[in-house]
Amino acid sequence: VQLQASGGGLVQAGGSLRLSCAASGRTFSSYGQMGWFRQAPGKEREFVAAISWNGAITDYADSVKGRFTISRDNTKSTVYLQMNSLNPEDTAIYYCVGGGRLGVRTRDNFNYWGQETLVTVSS
Repeated sequence: VQLQASGGGLVQAGGSLRLSCAASGRTFSSYGQMGWFRQAPGKEREFVAAISWNGAITDYADSVKGRFTISRDNTKSTVYLQMNSLNPEDTAIYYCVGGGRLGVRTRDNFNYWGQETLVTVSS
């Protein structure tokens, strides 16, 4: 079971990035919900977004609602996070996660954690 995140980088405020997370080791839909967490320097790791196994239901933290969009392609075993209107407060290490109950945003709800990708937003 492996979740490989990619797509991070350096971007100016107001810019966009798209993160990807490729899953392997089991049928992608069997992961259930997929999602993203992030951890900014000196702060707690926090929930960002999640999507149900079939993509029908999404959940967003208030801080990213309207700017970020989570999606998944089960044929490619990949989940995406499109991030628009980025600001320096979005600078963080982003983690791809899977499993758990949709609507529960706590870290311990998610069974699978992948490699991180760093997003840096300059002002």
